[in-house]
Amino acid sequence: MGLARQRPGTNAFAMDVLCARILERHRDSIRVQKTHLAVPNLTRIIGATLTLSNKHGFHATTLRQLAEASGLSMGGLYTYFDSKPTLLAMILGEVAETAAEVLTAPPASVKQDARKHLHWIIATHVRMSEAMQPWFVFSFMEAKSFPPAERQRAIEMEVMTEKIIADVLKQGVASGVFAIDQVTLTASLIKPLLQDWYVKRAKYRRRGTSIETYINAVGAFVDAAVAGRTRPGRAVAGSRARSRQTAQP
Repeated sequence: MGLARQRPGTNAFAMDVLCARILERHRDSIRVQKTHLAVPNLTRIIGATLTLSNKHGFHATTLRQLAEASGLSMGGLYTYFDSKPTLLAMILGEVAETAAEVLTAPPASVKQDARKHLHWIIATHVRMSEAMQPWFVFSFMEAKSFPPAERQRAIEMEVMTEKIIADVLKQGVASGVFAIDQVTLTASLIKPLLQDWYVKRAKYRRRGTSIETYINAVGAFVDAAVAGRTRPGRAVAGSRARSRQTAQP
């Protein structure tokens, strides 16, 4: 079953599953071809990379530190990647491919309803980043120190997500569900709301904010910002206000 068919938070986003996907995409460069050997070692390497990068930064992390943390020898590391930029590309590639696969495959039940589709994107992105938090934090926090090619890849990832959001906003504008003058700008304003959950996770943990509370709050906030057609409740309230004004001398 593909990632797009599974709810974020399931074991489809477990470290070993994601590393198995990395192995399949990099078979040509990874010298260990036996899956039962390669996947556990890749899991140790990627896990150690994300942990060390969170403490010291990817640029400052040495291969010697990585070998010690992963339990592999220096020679063992080089059977999986030939340089740190290659390792970086493996990690960024997995985040990008997973996000694209999941966010571009909404269920049929939301495709024709822009509001439901937008809420699905919000919920799915937040849950996916929760399940893959170390990966998403790495991609966000380390971007400024990436080499040019990898920095461009990170930028393209952000643009991709914004485009997915923008396409749904355009659909909503066309159907009258949303009233937005600047669709692209609105999409770029929604994106940081999704990032905030994994970048500032500690803040929300201290406040006792659950993931469902966050998803619902972002959904309500975005609803208020992009709503098009007047909702029945608001129409009634407006009618009452006008009645009171008419009754005044």
